[in-house]
Amino acid sequence: MRGRSLARYWGAVLEAPDARELADFYVRMLGWTIEKDEPGWVAVSPPDGVAYIAFQSSPEYERPVWPPTKGEQQMMMHLDIEVDDLDEAVEDAVSMGAMLADTQPQDDVRVLLDPAGHPFCLYLGD
Repeated sequence: MRGRSLARYWGAVLEAPDARELADFYVRMLGWTIEKDEPGWVAVSPPDGVAYIAFQSSPEYERPVWPPTKGEQQMMMHLDIEVDDLDEAVEDAVSMGAMLADTQPQDDVRVLLDPAGHPFCLYLGD
């Protein structure tokens, strides 16, 4: 696309009641670092990549439900995170503030909810 940065930096943004609180959760869980920290906006990234996840404070934020329920706030996206040991990764994520979802549709994937309620999946790599 014309005008695109040569750095090819890209990312996704999640809304939350408190951007910094949710960013801190993902920093602990992924081992990434905070790259930008402004009022209501925090971006985290891996040390060796060109991607980031940013978090934006939104007072109007409504937690999505999982699994999807008609008439309720739907998730707009979710993150997939590859792990080597599913049980250990789930245990660590829960100890950092995630919640294991009641509905688990696959044996080699675990759906969790971050502290703001965003679903994310931990899955076993090949």
